[in-house]
Amino acid sequence: MARGDKLSGVQKSAVLFITLGPEISSNIVKKLPENDIQKITFEIANTTRIKPELKDAVIDEFINLNKAKDYILEGGTEYAKNLLSKALGVQKAMEIMEKVGEATQQYRPFGVARKADSQQLLSLIMNEHPQTIALILSYVQPEKAGQILSGLPVEIQSDVARRIANMKSTSPTVVREIEEVLEKKLSTVIRSDLATIGGIGSLVQILNQVDRGTEKNIIEHLENDEPELAEKVRSSLFVFEDIIGLDNASIQRVIREVDTKDFALALKGSSEEVADAIYKNMSKRAAATLKEDIEYLGPVRLVDVEKSQQNIVGIIRRLDEAGEIIIARGGGDAIIV
Repeated sequence: MARGDKLSGVQKSAVLFITLGPEISSNIVKKLPENDIQKITFEIANTTRIKPELKDAVIDEFINLNKAKDYILEGGTEYAKNLLSKALGVQKAMEIMEKVGEATQQYRPFGVARKADSQQLLSLIMNEHPQTIALILSYVQPEKAGQILSGLPVEIQSDVARRIANMKSTSPTVVREIEEVLEKKLSTVIRSDLATIGGIGSLVQILNQVDRGTEKNIIEHLENDEPELAEKVRSSLFVFEDIIGLDNASIQRVIREVDTKDFALALKGSSEEVADAIYKNMSKRAAATLKEDIEYLGPVRLVDVEKSQQNIVGIIRRLDEAGEIIIARGGGDAIIV
């Protein structure tokens, strides 16, 4: 058999199942699609010898891929990439993340919901259990999910939002059952698979597409029921790099509120695009002084940079809530005339 990096996915699966042994492998195989079972079985039957180094390579890749998926569930893609980079090196981490991305994008469940009109889908699911609605919204496009969330009765919006944020993964059996119901209602062909869904990131993407009134209602209810979750969602709705999306007048208003030291630290770890957006809204003298302050800082701790960026984000959120600046959003207040 070929080296580990030359094997196909089916060949690697065969090596993995042979290594794990019949008892463990049988429990995994029976959950696979019949077509995959046939391919893997054929490969196993035609494998007579596996070198120890090949076994080790396949097992290592399997462990690393599962670590990556767990890290993504815990803290998102960037979090996973950072942890893997520290453990395995940047190049190896990138390779693993690419493989994880390919695996999760190979199939996409709830195709029926993704293709359906948002109003049509809303009318079909609005009387379903909030957990069912949360599951469906986690799979559809954020823009569509935001429209549907805005259209739900106010009394269940926050409940659905909370369920999306707390969702980690869902049984493929449950996904299939809900898909079958939608298939009957919309008469479309649906594929099912096991995928990581939901989470705070998913909820934030959806909230970024709803109108401000819907967002405020959901955040207020979350603050009463789960204040820690509400704060995580609130801090994720606008990140420091999103400053480039503010209009010049809003950036100038933010500059007047922010301590120069915070700006120096925050820009130390930002992109040139963000820095330019700040500098062009300052006087030449102030911009020059800020650049000097940044150079004077020298090496800084990442935790200090992130703290300063979060301080600025907090000011931006406060100014937005007070109506003193405008954060471009989805929903009814996306365009200001």
